[in-house]
Amino acid sequence: MPSAKSLRIWSWLHTWTSLICTLFMLLLCLTGLPLIFHHEIGHLLGTEAEPVEMPADTPRINLDRVIEIGEQRNPDLTGVFLSQDIDDDRVWYLSMAPTTASQTGFKQVAVDARSGEVLAEPQLESGFMYIVFSLHVDLFAGLPGMLFLGLMGVLLLISLVSGALLYGPFMRKLEFGEVRRERSKRLKWLDLHNVLGIVTLVWFLVVGATGVINAWGDLLVKLWQNNELSEMLAPYQGQPAPASHGSVHAAVESALQYEPEMEVLFVAFPGSSFSSPYHYAVFMHGDQPLTSRMAKPVLVDSVSAQVTDARELPWYLKALQISQPLHFGDYGGRGLQLLWALLDVITIVVLGSGLYLWVAKRRRPASKETLGRSPGTEEVQ
Repeated sequence: MPSAKSLRIWSWLHTWTSLICTLFMLLLCLTGLPLIFHHEIGHLLGTEAEPVEMPADTPRINLDRVIEIGEQRNPDLTGVFLSQDIDDDRVWYLSMAPTTASQTGFKQVAVDARSGEVLAEPQLESGFMYIVFSLHVDLFAGLPGMLFLGLMGVLLLISLVSGALLYGPFMRKLEFGEVRRERSKRLKWLDLHNVLGIVTLVWFLVVGATGVINAWGDLLVKLWQNNELSEMLAPYQGQPAPASHGSVHAAVESALQYEPEMEVLFVAFPGSSFSSPYHYAVFMHGDQPLTSRMAKPVLVDSVSAQVTDARELPWYLKALQISQPLHFGDYGGRGLQLLWALLDVITIVVLGSGLYLWVAKRRRPASKETLGRSPGTEEVQ
């Protein structure tokens, strides 16, 4: 049995870490709910590409033709990334911008990989889902916003651990999951808050931890660029950038020959943030449930189309790649999406009830119902 002093410390930690992060966690839960179903919402809003059914062996068009199609529709823009969904190779998404180094002004063209038909031109920097995603990821504040939300995530993890440690002493005189409906409204909400909190504890720990990792994503990518990518580019140091670049299709074919057991996830064009001035960076992935989320960069000389280097990503970027789909429940199809959504709604109730309990406690003196308990076990907010 923890001492009264340790219970007071854990209670103080739980109360104040919860209070500081609760409003932001409520925002993240509310915005996270539509993000769980972003593909489905995209289809409803007409912003997702809808390829027609064709035989599985229908030939694919040349990737250089995909680039030409995008440039014909957007002559003032240039290709930056070329990507496709992990579970659907029927569509190529060409991301374009004023220059390959641009941070804003992006536009995307979805091209049918078989017919060359333009299926959609998704809005990347406007629309409902853009607003929801930006609020969830960085509060429209870029890297400072991401780091701030990461800090809130750390406070959430402290709150969850302290709440779990307090739950045992709090429930020692009650049955597990008991809600005292015959007592005051505040006590009923306290019991409900505690039982729902312990039920969602593991899920919230997973989502909170992966959210913290995702918040550090930009810094982790910069770390990789400064270390591993710099080593891969060492032979090109001091060389001038090519005046023109060769075939995207040839570069991808070279990468596929180099890694015949893998598939293309996305291609970063020369000069973009994930490549170099000298290379097409072809990011490959496996075909198993776990390896499909693990990208491997293959650097292909943009002039000769020869593979110059290919390395596994470091552990911290692998952790980032695993955490991103796990955070939104993208691993297990519709069933996992629905489970994630249900747990998200329950968590909103937990966060809202914790805020209510703190406010209610400040508005009224301690009642007889809370007197006589060990310090620090009156509430688990």
